Amino acid sequence: MTTPRILLDCDPGIDDALALIYLAALHHVGEIELVGVTTTAGNIDVDTTARNAAFILSECGLGEIPVAPGHPVPLKVPLVTTPETHGPAGLGYVTAPDWHSDYNWRDLWNNSVEQGVQLIVTGPLTNAALAGVSKFSQMTVMGGAVNYRGNTTPTAEWNFWVDPHAAKQVFAALRESDSQATLCSLEVTEQFLIAPPRLERLIAELGEHPVARHLPEILRFYFEFHQEQGEGYQAQIHDLLTCMIALGKVDFLKHTTTVDVEAESQLLRGTSVADLRGHWDAQANAHVVTAVDIVGAHAELTRAAGILARRV
Repeated sequence: MTTPRILLDCDPGIDDALALIYLAALHHVGEIELVGVTTTAGNIDVDTTARNAAFILSECGLGEIPVAPGHPVPLKVPLVTTPETHGPAGLGYVTAPDWHSDYNWRDLWNNSVEQGVQLIVTGPLTNAALAGVSKFSQMTVMGGAVNYRGNTTPTAEWNFWVDPHAAKQVFAALRESDSQATLCSLEVTEQFLIAPPRLERLIAELGEHPVARHLPEILRFYFEFHQEQGEGYQAQIHDLLTCMIALGKVDFLKHTTTVDVEAESQLLRGTSVADLRGHWDAQANAHVVTAVDIVGAHAELTRAAGILARRV
């Protein structure tokens, strides 16, 4: 089998950082080839999300991976970021050092399309809407709240709310091109939780690896945020679980259907709707993940930590 080649579009962001750490481990042992990382504005501004991504990859021994900041603002609405969730610089209580990119995000996307790369998007869909997605061999998206409560408004998930027009445009393009994205929405991603005892075991598994010294201060901010939201002193790691699903590293169930996103209504901005009963009689554009093996996901994260520990 050929090695999956992955382009990650993200907005680090604490759970994005954990996704990068995981992908770095798999890249090191040849289970994937991470061909590049582009970033969007969402959890923090686009230059800071790129700096954070480059920092995490460097700490994982992958400073050579191309990283580029993408489009700096949503398609039509003003940019809103969330320092109260991810910290003033996007990595909790950790601040990445200054950094400059030598890459252009559109070049990375164009090269990836030509080479049959899989696309994983864990931030707003701004870059995806502008660059197009129909030619990627596979696409997986973290976003939406399908028949489930939102985490930003009563009905909307953060990534789709930040740039609702981009989300709507991407799913419309998928429908028109007879393509489907795998959608990992809050219904499943909120189940993947890290609390202090599990973090301690993860750090022990990482041993002397450099990221082990950063994770407590990165995740402590996330724990505190979730506690303030009434979710307990723990963290939902949406983007890491999305990457595991994208790579087929964890068992999951899915429902193939049509997804649309509300972009114009202020009340329902960013609300995702999946036509699970076929009322629209429309072309399917998504494989909505409906269940996932959370125990298996934690085992997979432990395995990845062990891979990194052996590279020290």
